[in-house]
Amino acid sequence: MGKPLIYEIWEKPATSCIIAICSLIWFYIQKKGIGYSHVGLSYDTALEGHHWRIITSAFSHISILHLVFNMSALWSLGVIEQLGHVGLGVEYYLHYTMLLVVLSGLLVLGIYHILIKRFNLDYFRRVTAVGYSCVVFGWMTILSTKQPSSKLELFGLLSLPISFAPFESLIFTSIIVPQASFIGHLSGIIVGYAIAWGVIHGMNNYWAVSMLGWMVLVFILSLKKSGTYDFSFLEIESVEESSLPSVRFLSPGNGRTLQMSASDVGLNLV
Repeated sequence: MGKPLIYEIWEKPATSCIIAICSLIWFYIQKKGIGYSHVGLSYDTALEGHHWRIITSAFSHISILHLVFNMSALWSLGVIEQLGHVGLGVEYYLHYTMLLVVLSGLLVLGIYHILIKRFNLDYFRRVTAVGYSCVVFGWMTILSTKQPSSKLELFGLLSLPISFAPFESLIFTSIIVPQASFIGHLSGIIVGYAIAWGVIHGMNNYWAVSMLGWMVLVFILSLKKSGTYDFSFLEIESVEESSLPSVRFLSPGNGRTLQMSASDVGLNLV
C-alpha cells in the first residue's frame, strides 16, 4: 500500500503549496471568466511592458486537463524535496524553481525574437504561452541528470524512466496536444540542463531573497507602467538628467514622497 496522502504532503511541502496555488488560480480564472490573453505571455505583450506576464503565465492554466497533467507530473517530481542527501532538497527546490520560472520565460521570448527578426516568422508575435510546463520540464531534466534511476509517475498509471522523460514527454505532448508549446517545453529543458550541469549555480538564501525582492518590484512596476493595474500610491515619471524613470511612493496622509531610481527593466500550453 502507498503512503497516506497527508504524509506525502508533509514530505513535499513546497510542491504541495505550488499545486495548491496553481489550482486556486485556475479556479479564480474559471470563476471570473478570464481568458489566456489576459494572463499569458507573448512577444508583443512583452514589448508593451507587460513583464508581469512572465510570472502569471507560468502559474495560470486555462483547461482542467492542462492543469491536471502539469500538476500530476509536478507531484511526481516532488521527490526532489526528499533528496537533500544528494545536494537537492527543499531549499534547492525553492531556489531553482524561481530561476526556472524567470529564465525559461525569458528564453521563450528570446527564441521568439530570433524567429521573428531572423526568420521573419511574424506568427510568433501573437503566440501566447500559458502554463507551468516550462518548470515541470526543467525539473524533469534536473532530476534525470542528478538521479537517472528515478521514475516519473503520471496520473498514477504511467511510469517513465526519468532519464528519458524530458524528451519522451516533449514528443508525446507535441503529438497528442497540438496546442502544446514545443518552444516553451524546450526552453524548460535547456534551462534545466544549464542548472544540472552547473552552468547556472550558486543560489543560496541570500540570492533567493534578493531575487524574490526584484521579482516583486519588477512585477509591480510593470503592472503600473503597462496600465494593467493602477497603484494609487505609486507614480512613475521621466527624469530629465537620466534615461531612468523616477519611482515615487506617495503617502496618503500628506504630500511627502519617497523617491528612488530603478532601471527599465495564437495560444500555446506550457
